[in-house]
Parts: sequence; C-alpha cells; structure tokens
Amino acid sequence: MKTASPITSPSPSAFPAVWLRDNCPCPECRDPRNDQKLFGVTDLDPRIEVVEIDGTTVTFSDGHVVRFDPAWLAAHALDGTVPDDRAEDAKRLWAVLPPPEGSWSRCLSDPSHLLECLDTVLHTGFVLLRGVPAEPGRVLEVAAVLGYVRETNYGRLFDVRVEATPVNLAFTGLPIGPHTDNPYRDPVPTVQLLHCLSNAVAGGESGFVDGFHAAALLRAEDPAAFELLARTPVTFRYGDANTELTATRPMIGLDPLGRIREVRFNNRSLRPVRLPYERTEAFYAAYRAFAEILARPGLQVNVRLGPGDCVVFDNTRILHARTGFAETGERHLQGCYADLDGLAGNLAVLRRRQAVVEHLRELFEGPGAADYLGEEVTQAAHMLQTAACAVRDGAAPGLVAAALLHDVGHFTGEITGHDLMGGTDNRHSHVGADWLGRWFGPEVTEPVRLHVAAKRYLCAVESSYYDLLSEASRYTLGVQGGPMGAEEVAGFEAEPYARDAVRLRRWDDEAKEPGRVVAGFDEYAALLHRLVR
Repeated sequence: MKTASPITSPSPSAFPAVWLRDNCPCPECRDPRNDQKLFGVTDLDPRIEVVEIDGTTVTFSDGHVVRFDPAWLAAHALDGTVPDDRAEDAKRLWAVLPPPEGSWSRCLSDPSHLLECLDTVLHTGFVLLRGVPAEPGRVLEVAAVLGYVRETNYGRLFDVRVEATPVNLAFTGLPIGPHTDNPYRDPVPTVQLLHCLSNAVAGGESGFVDGFHAAALLRAEDPAAFELLARTPVTFRYGDANTELTATRPMIGLDPLGRIREVRFNNRSLRPVRLPYERTEAFYAAYRAFAEILARPGLQVNVRLGPGDCVVFDNTRILHARTGFAETGERHLQGCYADLDGLAGNLAVLRRRQAVVEHLRELFEGPGAADYLGEEVTQAAHMLQTAACAVRDGAAPGLVAAALLHDVGHFTGEITGHDLMGGTDNRHSHVGADWLGRWFGPEVTEPVRLHVAAKRYLCAVESSYYDLLSEASRYTLGVQGGPMGAEEVAGFEAEPYARDAVRLRRWDDEAKEPGRVVAGFDEYAALLHRLVR
C-alpha cells in the first residue's frame, strides 16, 4: 500500500531576504495578541541581506535573528498561487442538488456542526437551517451567530409579505425570477437570510440557482457573451420617497486573475444601458443568453419553506426566485443581510478552535493513554475522572476544562512525569499552564498552575488531608517541596484562583479509581471549543 509523501518545508533560502524580514514572526516585529506588524515597509532596510541560515533560523544583516516555523514556510511557499475563498475555484459549483440542511439547535450546542454549516454557505453557497423558532426577530439571532447584521434602508430586519402599498415587488404575491438582492448598493450585502414564520398559501415556493455555475456555463457555451457581461459596467438603481441608491458594476464580476467572483443580476433594478448602438444590441444578446441559462429548469433547486426554516445564502453568487401565490393567504418571511467576511472570519475561528481541540484529543489518545505515575489508571482516565467530578459538583466551564487538562504538563514539557517519579520535579503544573495559555484564559490556566501548590497547601492546613493521598501522591509531595510553610500558605491564599485550585486538587485526589465509567473526551469538545481564545 502506498503511503503519502511527507510535506517538506522549503528552506528560508527559497525566499528573498526582504520577504523574510518583512514576515518576521517575533514579538518585536508583530503584536502577539493580534499578529499585526509593528513596523511599516519603509522601516525595512532596502539592502537587507541574509547573512546566515541554520535550519530555519535566519540571521539578517541588520543583526536581527529569527526562527521560522517550517509549517508556516510550507504554507506560504512562493508558488504563484493567489488563494481567494470568494473566487470560483474555491467553490463547489453545482447544477442541482438536495438542499444542504443544518439544525439550528445543533449549531447552538455543537461547534462542529456550526462549522459545517458555515463552510457550506461559503463553499456551496447556501444552507437551509431547520428548527429556528418561528418567532419574529429570530433571524437576527441567526445572523449574529453567523457574523454581523448589515443594516440597510430596509432596517436591520425586514418583512417579506404582501403589503397594501409595496415599496418593492418582493412585498407582493407576484412571481419573481432568479435574481440577486441589492445590486444597487456599493458594496452589496454578501449574505442574505430569510426565515419563514408562516406559509399557508398555494404557491410561494423558493428557488435557488448557482450563479457561478451558470456564469461558467455561459463562458463555455458563448465566450464572447461572457466576456461582454464581465467587461461592461451597468447601473442598478433603487429609489423611493426616502431612498436613492445606485451602483455601477458588471453583471459578472471577475478578480484580477479572471476568476468569477461576483454575480449581480436583477432585471427589476437595471437602468438603461448607454453603450454605442452596435454594442447595445450585443449586450442584450449576451444578457438574454445568461438569463436563459439561469432559467433552465435543471439548474434551480426548489424549496417550500415551512415555519421554522431559515435559508442562508451567498448573495453575490446564489440567485433566488419565488413562484407566485394568492395574496389572500398568510405567507410571512423575515429577512436580514450580513456579510461573508464576518461569516468567513467566524469559520476561521471555529477551525482554529477545532484544531486545538483535536490536538488535545490526540494527547488523550496518545501520551495520555500511558500509565499514570504509579496509579492504577491511565493519565487520560485520571483526567477524565477529575473532569467528571467537576461536572458533578457544578463547576464553572473554565474550571471543568482545568480539571480535564490539569496534568497535560506531564507530557508537554521537557521533563516527563517519569522523571518526576525518579525524583526530579517536572513542575508539570506550571509547564501545563504555560502550554495551555496559548489558547485558554486564566480561568483555565491558573487552577492548573496552582493545583500542585494546592496539595502542599492542604497538607499544611488540614491535618487529615495527607492520609487521603495515594502512595504515589505522597511520594511526589516530597519531590515537589512538601507541605507549605506559614509564609507560603499566606501567599497561596492570596492567589485569585486559590479556591478553584483547592477544588481541583480534591477532585484530583478522588479521580484514581480503576474501572470507573465516566464521560469520554468527546463530551467536553464543545465546552473546550467555547473556551479557546
């Protein structure tokens, strides 16, 4: 069986000196809290050179020395690629497909499911969330979880239902063909949400078309028409008594590399084109060709939204439509707009958090599966039992996480737990807290940092506590400094997280029972997701 070739990292020598210096990751050059550069390009020496390379450690002619992460260098290789998650080659184009669905309740309780739904919107173009309570205003809650609400002249929230004096054809029972919303805005809202509160009419089905796929078909079938629509700016307008909005853009927007990046298509809002006579005829031929592709029955996904359904879609890519319906029945949708940058940002954060959780899972399944320093349980079983005690006693989420992760320092530091049993203090509480501090706040790290000190503290202030310790814990107590003196006791009691550390310590002592059945790591994944910074 063939195995995948390992990913090799390019040497720093594969990058120009000025590029390496500009991308120095050290805290002198980048704020570690947000990764923003602390200097401008004109601050760089234009004659900067690399004077030495030792592995991935680079010494520059200005005396600066930095080590680059090999994985980071591999991810930023100078291979000419220009990644853009908004362009067509980052999308899953489709002709017709079952509507991708998600569960609103799962989005709220399971970060992995929310991640899947956001990824579906970004790459497939839309998702149908089931089970959003059919109550006014709930669509804003969905938008807030996905990103940020974009307020427009329609407000933060708008109603889609029949109105006596409609300011938009959407507020009638008339059929509406495939279109994108708000093409008259600059910038256009890039995400739209429609939440069904009621739908008791005949008709009123919603349809969705992948505009990128349709544009790609036009490019393949009629390259001249595609080129004309991609290179011809047209003006869209909306106006009422209090509003006047116009934007001029091509119907098919391309990025500098010629990739499809945006579709604006809305016949209701298109203003008269002002091209030379011959080009006007050619434009209308191209416009019609695109419209006919968009109207092909095999390209449209039709859905009858029911109460509690909320569809979320990319308004720069997905065209939506509606069949006509009788205006005597009740059909009420509420909608709002958001933007892809917020959605993509939340998706990136969820992925980052998921990577942290998966790394922790690997520790539990790998080093954590080993024996626990003279006890009759594994290290992972001990930490899971500790977390179970915290849950049983109603501990706050941060303290539950601290209980779950309190002993990771035994296998994340240079001095192992086996060295501790050999008589060398591995300071695993501090090592673990510092390691976890890359991702978690003090509500997690500080009880971990203090849990060994808490053992020494309890031995000093409770005469019966020492007798509760296991034989291995009594041994390590001596290696770790023994019971505290009076001055140390006072210092410990002044620590902000001392009380949490003492609770953690008591659960730690209780969590060494062979064969005890407790929840596994998966039960804590969502909690850890929420706590990762």
